[in-house]
This record gives sequence, structure tokens and C-alpha cells, in this order.
Amino acid sequence: MAEQAKFLEGNLFRHITVMSLTASVGLMAVFIVDFVDMIFISMLGNAALAAAVGYAGAILFFTTSFSIGMAIAGGALVARALGRGDEDAARRLTTNALIYGVVFGAVFAAIVWSCLEPLTALVGAAGDTQALAITYLAIIVPSMPLLMIGMMGGAILRAYGDARRAMFATIAGGVVNAVLDPILIFGLDLELVGAAWASVAARLTIAVVGVLPIITSHGGLDRPTAPGLRLDIIPVLGIACPAVLTQLATPIGQAYVTRAMAEFGEVAVAGMAVVSRITPVSFAVIFALSGALGPIIGQNFGAGRHERVSGAFRDGLIFIGIYVVIVSLILFLLRGVIVDLFQLQGVAVTLVYLFCGPLALLFFFNGVIFVGNSAFNNLGHPFYSTWINWGRHTLGTIPLVLLGANLFGAPGVLIGQAIGGVIFAIVAWVLARKVMAKEALPGSRQVDDFDRQARLLKLFNFRR
Repeated sequence: MAEQAKFLEGNLFRHITVMSLTASVGLMAVFIVDFVDMIFISMLGNAALAAAVGYAGAILFFTTSFSIGMAIAGGALVARALGRGDEDAARRLTTNALIYGVVFGAVFAAIVWSCLEPLTALVGAAGDTQALAITYLAIIVPSMPLLMIGMMGGAILRAYGDARRAMFATIAGGVVNAVLDPILIFGLDLELVGAAWASVAARLTIAVVGVLPIITSHGGLDRPTAPGLRLDIIPVLGIACPAVLTQLATPIGQAYVTRAMAEFGEVAVAGMAVVSRITPVSFAVIFALSGALGPIIGQNFGAGRHERVSGAFRDGLIFIGIYVVIVSLILFLLRGVIVDLFQLQGVAVTLVYLFCGPLALLFFFNGVIFVGNSAFNNLGHPFYSTWINWGRHTLGTIPLVLLGANLFGAPGVLIGQAIGGVIFAIVAWVLARKVMAKEALPGSRQVDDFDRQARLLKLFNFRR
């Protein structure tokens, strides 16, 4: 058991560093693959093809958000079970979470697939471009259950502390996609259809590589039973539903920011687009931290090690501070190179310089929100994450962006967005501290929930 619940002992800061860096490598693989995909499509010289992929990406983002929500649920529940020392429960939850992931993923994929025409029209596609987007999506969307398996497999591996194998699953998918793209797009002259099938192959690879180590190295899977599936549906959905809602807040807030920036012309939008591309590359480790920190908090919470839960939260913030300062310094030194690389002019230069200075430092507060969300999801309060994210991307975005734009023009849009992050980071920090203090009290709600589940398991004559 000590090998599985590995985060109950050892230096918390080291655990956080290793988990975040390995998770970020896998995340970077996703960013790079998407970038390479667009390069190959653009090389065909058909603007409609590139636009079709862009429209399709907007729809695929929502299907990915659904998968992320299910993955968060599976990882959090398994981590808690391991922290309690309950290997049987961890194995049962792994099995049932994966089953629900496939079932819900298939249902959601069928709904999206049957509505491709109105959905593509909703995001602005029309004519030949819409037809191309529908062709592309019609191939990829049915593979959503594979994506679900892969993402949930990675989250469960991280719950076991096996960040290395979780990272390899994503990298393997990226390699397969990168290799097949030129073969299918150019070699077999399949163009957009070839890119779609390369993505399907990548999802299949991630699913296989993500689940296989669970079977071979981490207790395997249980034989599913109807009572077990009934028992686990509530905790799975209890975390997955708010997690999905949390993920959907980001594109809505970003859409408003883009619209606000468009008021200042194409040059301003170009500058913001460069900032949008720099952000995930520069701060991939911060984006990965939320998923990486979850198993550490979850295992210690399940074991009743509340002092280590608080310590993980604290060390997560320290890690963010150190990382943000280092990356901000690098961006500041490279700001001229970035401007020259993208051949920016006018207000676009101002926006990039603004980001590669004070706004990059303020990304620390976005990291605080990520850490807070990880704590909420793994301490049994996932709807707190939903409230924080929706608040940050509505109340913390719309009025402040509007005010910033009126006061400072295009730079004020980014300034207003950043200030909103500061405000809601403070809210997340205060709320997370209160939640951790409350859960540390004897007889807390989560401890009672575990006892109740134990009684139900005995009633159903489960092996424990």
C-alpha cells in the first residue's frame, strides 16, 4: 500500500515539482501537436481547410471539457480511496469511473454528431468551409470515448503517483499524430480527412497507453457489478458535473475578451493572438499544476493527514511563485525577439511588451485559482471551483475589461482581465483556507461520507 499511496510521506514540494513538470510535458505535447496539425493543413494552401479546422476546434474544445470533467472525478475518487488505504475501493472506482466515462462519452458524442450542422453554424461556419468542418468532425467526434478513456487513465495514473506513465500516454499520442499527419495528408492525398484519422489514431494510442499500466502495475480492474455501479454513480457525477461546468467558463470569458479587443482593430487582435499563443507554452507547468496537485491533496485527505493537505496547498503556491518569476524574467528578456518573430507593429507591440512584463508576473494569481480549484475538487467541494471560475470569467472579466478598455484602450483589455484574476485569486485563497480548516475538524462531512460508503459496501457484500 505504501507504494501506491506514495504522497502520504516525503517532501511535499518535491512531489509537487515532479508531478507538475511531468504533467506539463504531456500538456506541451498536446499544444505542439495542435500547432503541427495547423502547419500541415496550412501547407495545403487552402484557406478554407485551415478555417474548417478552426471552427471544428471550437466544438472539440467543449467535448474535451466534458472529458476533463470525468477525468477529474475519476482521479479524485481513486486518490481518496488510496489515501484511506482501501485498495479494493480504488480498484472498484477505477473500473466504474472508466465504464461511466465510456458510456457518457458515447452518449455525448452521439448528441454532438447528430447536431454537427447547427453547431458549426453556431460558431460561424458557412458554405464550403462548414461542409469541410462537418466532414472533419464526423470522423473525430465518434472517437470521444477513446479520448475519455485516455484522459481518465492518465488522471487515475496520477492518482497512483505514476506521473511518468501518464506523461508517456500523451506523448505517445502526440508522436503518432505527428507521424501520421504527413503520411495521410500528403502521402495518401487525404488532406483534411487524413488529419482527422491521424487524430483518431492518436486518441486510440492515448487510450491504450493510458489504461495498460493501470492493469499491469496498479491493481488492475474489478469485475463490474450493478450494485457497485449504482453506488459510484453519485460520487462520480458529484465531481464530474461541476468540473465540466468549470471548464466551460474559460472559452466564454475569452470570447468576450476577443470581442472587446476587436473594437481596436485587426492589429490589436493580432497582438492578443500572439499573447494567447505565448501563454500556454510559457505557463504549461502552471496549467498542469491543478491536475498534478490533486492526487497529493486527495491521498492525504483520504488518509486524514490534514496537516499535509494544508502543506501541499502552501507548497503549491510557493512553487507557482518561483516558476512565475523565472518565466516572467525570460519573457522580459525575449520580448524583442518575440515581436520580431511575429513581425508585429503598433499597438500589437505594446500588448506583447505589456504581457512580457507586469502581466506575466500577475499570472501568479491565475495559478492561485488553479491550486484552489484542485483543493475544492479533491476535498469534496467541486462546485466551489465552478463558482470561482464562472465568477472569474464573468464578473471578474466583463466589467473590468470594459472599464480598462475605456481608460487605457487595447492594453486596458488585458489589464482588466488580469485584475479580475487577482480579485478571484484572493477569493479562492480565502475559501480554500476555510474549507481545509473545516475538513480538519473531527466529524467533518467528508469523513462521515466515507463511513456511510463503507456501510453501504458492507450492505452490498463487497470485498474490502
